[in-house]
Amino acid sequence: MRIHFIAIGGAAMHNLALAVQQKEGYVVTGSDDEIFDPARTHLAQAGLLPDEMGWHPERITPDIDAIILGMHAREDNPELVRARELGLRIYSFPEYLYEQTKSKFRIVVGGSHGKTTTTAMILYVLNRLGIEADYMVGAQIEGFERMVRLSDTAKYAVFEGDEYLTSPLDLRSKFLWYKPHTAILTGIAWDHINVFPTFDLYVDTFRKFVGTIEPSGTFIYYSGDSNLQAIAQFARKDIQCRPYAAYKGNVPMQVFGQHNMENLQAACMACETIGVQPEDFYREISTFTGAANRLEKIAETDTSVAYKDFAHSPSKLRATVKAVRERYPDKRLVAAMELHTFSSLMADFLPQYNGCMADADVAYVYFNPKVIEHKRLTPITADEVRRAFGTANVEVFTESEALQQRLREQDYHNTALLMMSSGTFDGVNIKEFANELLG
Repeated sequence: MRIHFIAIGGAAMHNLALAVQQKEGYVVTGSDDEIFDPARTHLAQAGLLPDEMGWHPERITPDIDAIILGMHAREDNPELVRARELGLRIYSFPEYLYEQTKSKFRIVVGGSHGKTTTTAMILYVLNRLGIEADYMVGAQIEGFERMVRLSDTAKYAVFEGDEYLTSPLDLRSKFLWYKPHTAILTGIAWDHINVFPTFDLYVDTFRKFVGTIEPSGTFIYYSGDSNLQAIAQFARKDIQCRPYAAYKGNVPMQVFGQHNMENLQAACMACETIGVQPEDFYREISTFTGAANRLEKIAETDTSVAYKDFAHSPSKLRATVKAVRERYPDKRLVAAMELHTFSSLMADFLPQYNGCMADADVAYVYFNPKVIEHKRLTPITADEVRRAFGTANVEVFTESEALQQRLREQDYHNTALLMMSSGTFDGVNIKEFANELLG
């Protein structure tokens, strides 16, 4: 079986390519116009790094059994055009995951926030209990070599369900492909404004997701979200709807924050649907330290501590800052975040950030005007961002060096430092920088 990946360098795509390569009888090739680490190193180690960057339609030949198309490719991609001319079978990333797991019991975790951590919690416990599962998760997890696994032996598949677009040829949400037997929704807070220009359209894609649950399946949802309550109320009658709240037991946990206690309870209920007893779940999850870049501790001294987090959307940002504030009530909290995604850099979306950094003693917000230009968005100003966040503790930077210098000027005695971004603050090694700051 010969499989070719168009735009192989993406975080999810390169992990899928590595997973497919490990299946017996599969030959994998791929292309991309740019590939960065860690994908570049991973592909090189597996012998899958393209010998030259760019698109090469002459390499798309009739003997290719399937094309897997990444979101990074455009509809006029030369290799995609050639594949369509030849009538080759073209899959999107989520479509291919479903194709490989359609005979398995599928657990899918969706929601505007917490889906990576919740998926990681489920996989961590199943692994500890020796329960084999295929999976796709958006972060590295302790005990797992890759972010994607496909096998011929696992009875279960656990997917992080993303509401973003499927592919250049399919503008539906990715998670609409997965048809879960057990579905989790952690909450709905408007995101991806470039795809869902109104909140109603955003909510509707989650409603459609619940409609894809397999007959007699289970819908697990956060009870504190009024939109999820409404979706559950009008779900198909054959679907078992199970609300959850935060875990309030006595088992000591390595993770912290109200949002993580909610994620934990959702994960436990999902595991129950495949026969895992709650007492076994809580015993094993007590050693879970989190997924990479999700409230990950990156530096510590006798008096100070630093965390990094992927938080960038308003709901994630608010929950993460609150969690660190509650964890370290007697420490000074210095929080820095980067506006990096399409939604976060759009003037119409900025008001959603109102009050998100209020729990920090010192709050820094950074964005790069060149990124806005690259994304072809309407320019925004530092004053607009400051007004949108709405609290006096927020200072806005448009140059990474200026932000770094201001952070270096801080006294980190008895301080919790929180660095939040889906990017890198323009090339900053966040872990090394945090260790430098804490000394």
